[in-house]
Amino acid sequence: MAWVYILECRDGTYYVGSTRDLDARLDDHQRGLGSAYTRRRLPVRLAWAEEFSNIGEAFAMEKRLQGWSHAKRAAVIEGRWEDLPALSRSRRDRRAGGGDQLGQPT
Repeated sequence: MAWVYILECRDGTYYVGSTRDLDARLDDHQRGLGSAYTRRRLPVRLAWAEEFSNIGEAFAMEKRLQGWSHAKRAAVIEGRWEDLPALSRSRRDRRAGGGDQLGQPT
């Protein structure tokens, strides 16, 4: 079994990781042994985690989440999966310079 997790750091940012042993990895992060990113932002708290059947699937999900905005990660943490398409459109629309702040055409 494997896990993907999101940590909320002291400064409000999110860190995404994957592991085969969630408890040990969280302990590493709290002790400053997890990653350079979280080491500079202690303490951290587990905001979300999901179990996968193998490390390959977990790693693929980790990489997907790492490319997502803070707003999309917050939606995952809060279980608002239905909001993800709109958050994706909103970001795409902002890059293209069109639409209002909710991603809707004006």
